[in-house]
Amino acid sequence: MAIPLSYNLNSLRVRWTSTVVAVLGIAGTVGVFVAVLAMAKGFKMTLVSSGSPRNAIVMRGGSTSEMMGAISLDQVHVVEDAPGVARDASGPLVSPEVVVVASFPLKTTGTDANVQVRGVSPKALEVRDSIKIVAGRFFQPGLNELVIGRNVATTYSGFEMGSKVRFGGGEWTVVGVFDAGGSAFDSELWCDSTILDAVYKRPTNIFQSVTARLTSVEAFTAFKDKLTSDPRVTLQASRELDYYEKQSRSITTLIEVLGTMVALVMGVGAVLGALNTMYSAVAERSREIATMRALGFGTGSVVMSFVFESLCIALVGGVLGCICALPLNGMTSGTMNWQTFSHLAFAFRVTPLLLVGGMIFALFMGLAGGVPPAIRAAGARIAVALREL
Repeated sequence: MAIPLSYNLNSLRVRWTSTVVAVLGIAGTVGVFVAVLAMAKGFKMTLVSSGSPRNAIVMRGGSTSEMMGAISLDQVHVVEDAPGVARDASGPLVSPEVVVVASFPLKTTGTDANVQVRGVSPKALEVRDSIKIVAGRFFQPGLNELVIGRNVATTYSGFEMGSKVRFGGGEWTVVGVFDAGGSAFDSELWCDSTILDAVYKRPTNIFQSVTARLTSVEAFTAFKDKLTSDPRVTLQASRELDYYEKQSRSITTLIEVLGTMVALVMGVGAVLGALNTMYSAVAERSREIATMRALGFGTGSVVMSFVFESLCIALVGGVLGCICALPLNGMTSGTMNWQTFSHLAFAFRVTPLLLVGGMIFALFMGLAGGVPPAIRAAGARIAVALREL
């Protein structure tokens, strides 16, 4: 025979002070847990969304990032002639690129942060067709002009339309703003690769990576095989999606590990709070438990009754914690991308899957905090408790 649920709900209402403490402990833990995972999810999505399934990125063999690459103009021509490269009326859709880092003051603190400056070819917008100019225009080849990602305009000082910006020993004019759909490119400055090389006094016609637009997703295999088997070059090709996914791994793993450790420490505190609440309930209701046992309610019913109370506390705490984490969705923050040593703006992503994970974590804490007191209640000696009536 099962104990009525109304009895458990009334018990939680009567002991509302200790119940509230336990609920808040679980809510805080779940909120932190979801927030940290939302941070890691946002960082990863920002980088991975920079890639296109139809794009391939080519670097020097053995390079782990664009910063380490060196590709000559002759090698660029080999990439342009490779099978699977898309073409338009002006030729192959290939963008040889140069990447440097420059420091600019943040609007919020005034301190300098590294920004990735990408020197691209005039075909960059055709190669990455998801990127759109939303203000001004694209830079003119051969001029010291910049187009900036939309996050740059809001994060750093001095990047108003038409403003002059100095870095690398040269002066540049901001002529446009582009929207890269929340990807890492939104945190970059783009300019003519030839001019960027000249300003930084780098060797001419030497690039760090080449991004190629392919005719289809399936064309990548033939494209890669051709480049890796060509004895004239030592190049490696990756799908753009895979490249940016690898870029996100180190920092994403760090955030997840540290965040999970913090959540587990807080979880121990929340479980102890739930244990204290439920043990207090057992002590206060020993005679009630004995009476119910005498009336025919079995050991299993008593255990399930107390576990139900603990899960109710966990459920309310979990829902409250998830609600508190929801406003973080879309909130923009920034961190260092360890692969490029540049500042990267990203948005927190509170996804339904993360909320489900938060609720599972809450119910686990409720179960851990409810089972031991429930077992103790079920093991109470009926005769001893009834003598106290």
